[in-house]
Amino acid sequence: MKTYNLLCVIESSSPSPPPSSLTADDFVNHFEKKVDDIRSSFAKSSDTAGPAHTALPCALTSFSPLSPDEISRLVTAGRPTTCPLDPIPSSLLQTISGDLLPYLTSLINSSLTAGYVPSVFKRARVAPLLKKPTLDPSDVNNYRPVSLLSFLSKTLERAVLGQLSCYLSQNDLLDPNQSGFKTGHSTETALLCVTEALRTAKANSLSSALILLDLSAAFDTVNHQILLSTLSELGISGAAHAWIASYLTGRSYQVAWREAVSAPRALTTGVPQGSVLGPLLFSLYTKSLGSVISSHGLSYHCYADDTQLIFSFPPSDNQVANRISACLADISVWMTDHHLKLNLGKTELLFLPGKDCPFHDLAITVDNSLVSSSQSAKNLGVILDNTLSFSTNIKAVTRS
Repeated sequence: MKTYNLLCVIESSSPSPPPSSLTADDFVNHFEKKVDDIRSSFAKSSDTAGPAHTALPCALTSFSPLSPDEISRLVTAGRPTTCPLDPIPSSLLQTISGDLLPYLTSLINSSLTAGYVPSVFKRARVAPLLKKPTLDPSDVNNYRPVSLLSFLSKTLERAVLGQLSCYLSQNDLLDPNQSGFKTGHSTETALLCVTEALRTAKANSLSSALILLDLSAAFDTVNHQILLSTLSELGISGAAHAWIASYLTGRSYQVAWREAVSAPRALTTGVPQGSVLGPLLFSLYTKSLGSVISSHGLSYHCYADDTQLIFSFPPSDNQVANRISACLADISVWMTDHHLKLNLGKTELLFLPGKDCPFHDLAITVDNSLVSSSQSAKNLGVILDNTLSFSTNIKAVTRS
């Protein structure tokens, strides 16, 4: 399932959900079963992914307390997205935050220094959202879960995000080929990077294959022990490590549908969707995937869980399919070791012939699944065609 990090909430003025006989329990059972089915395939796997790396000279052992002014800026600068779990509208909280500043400062700094996240901040309210308006609203499979978190819990996450991002950037620990949730980066920069690589290859009379990997419920199946081990390898320890461990564990969610709310369900895996920290933690979790891809001579670029592989080659290369197949096979092994499910059935392949190079069909077989090339593919919301003319995307935009 694609990850949809929807930071906005469904306001009371939003349209009513389409008519159906579904209940809140139907949704919570479906969402839980989907993750459990994926997790069951990793039941015999170890909770450690490969040998530990050499200890780094840098370390992040604790998060520093923030001044009242810094807390005030975090509260007032955040988007006022009100969650049903919030006791008052977040816009009102921002308005009166000056009067509450001593309490808010004590609450956030106590959490940072103690390495502990209050349990009330680890609850989520999930709203089912129909994937497309044309889909059958009575089929539970046609909905995606939109996770809503309390405003103060996300404020606490922002306090950690700033310090964690600073540590990772200063010590060059972020994947340079990851555009997700990095300052100065966006889906636009990711698309520019990929299309420029394809355009340059074509200008140099090289053909290219663009492979768009698809993961099933990627954020929801992240293994906490593997993630925490990965963070330790990045030099995160002490109270900082304890805070993230507390943040990940003991989480729960309820599904709200119409006027009903399901019973709480525990979250024993995954990073919270709709959260502030979740996307960064997922990026760190998958950082070592880059070395697997590079070892096969392919380049790549990521945006959160969207991974784009690029392989450019001269027309005389007759081992293209074998090399891509070998790379995807190793990626599949890496995914299994990290409790992520690669969905080859939805993975897309686009063949782009170089200048004065002929078109030809390209098909890749991996784990008894066939990935065939197509004339166009949707990447981060933009339809790319095999000539890079963008005509297909322009037609789709004008129609909508």
